[in-house]
Amino acid sequence: MKQSEERYISLLTDFGFKRIFGTAINKDLLINFLNSLFGKEQVIKDVKYLNSENVGDVYTDRKAIFDVYCENEQGEKFIVEMQNAFQKHFKDRSLYYSTFPIKEQARKGADWDFKLAHVYAVALLNFDMHDEAFDQEAISHDIGLLDKKTKKVFNDKLTFKYVEIAKFNKPLDKLHTIYDKWLYALKNLSRLTERPKELRNKVFDRLFEEAEIAKFSKLELKEYEDSLKAYRDIKNSLDTAMEQGFEKGRAEGRAVGRAEGRAEGRAEGRAEGRAEGINSQRLETARSMLKDGLPLEKIMRYTGLSQEDISKL
Repeated sequence: MKQSEERYISLLTDFGFKRIFGTAINKDLLINFLNSLFGKEQVIKDVKYLNSENVGDVYTDRKAIFDVYCENEQGEKFIVEMQNAFQKHFKDRSLYYSTFPIKEQARKGADWDFKLAHVYAVALLNFDMHDEAFDQEAISHDIGLLDKKTKKVFNDKLTFKYVEIAKFNKPLDKLHTIYDKWLYALKNLSRLTERPKELRNKVFDRLFEEAEIAKFSKLELKEYEDSLKAYRDIKNSLDTAMEQGFEKGRAEGRAVGRAEGRAEGRAEGRAEGRAEGINSQRLETARSMLKDGLPLEKIMRYTGLSQEDISKL
């Protein structure tokens, strides 16, 4: 089998992410990353991995397959997901996924008082989400249940953490916190040929040791190459779609703008053309993935398409 050109795996791939954060032998890396994300707000001493495949109720029987699903020593639940492609209803998906660790806490018998352990849904986004509710200058977003008028926390048992790692652009000499270093590694690990001095400590020693491709078995290398191909296919398709959509939208926008004499026409044309191009490329990528025999859940994750969209192909 051909050896990968990179020295270290990409944490943006399904294989790479789960190898580093989803295995019990590397739970110290997950703990360190989560503690860096939550800061003083949340201190995790230990985690226990839970079944990452959950099944819905008897009416829908829809599955939820988490990248990483675990609980800390206090019984608080953590879903950690890597999302590489924009999905139209991604926020709804995050909300739906959070219901599984909530519902599974229900105890049989009449004496349960509905007290819940905290549920944290962490979404690492390899794209700019452009959500109007977000501070557009920020990378990390902390979402909870608030009273809209007082802005005070109504219930603190459900927290969403959205991290737009695609927007992170600090150079090595500006990495001042462990969190900065993790974001840098998430985005750039596969591009490194040597270990920089800024990423030399006990935790990152473990990261680089586990991420070195030369140490993989033949099976691990094949699984990683397949995962890397899927990642590159969808990213290349989306980049192409963005460029084609922009060009088409710009041309259509100029025509609409000339006809109507409004700047809004140009903006609308660009947006519609870009969206149309992206969707077309996603469908083509999904067709290729189906031919390669990739699981439905993985195709949905990489392309951002719904199960209904894919079933029509």
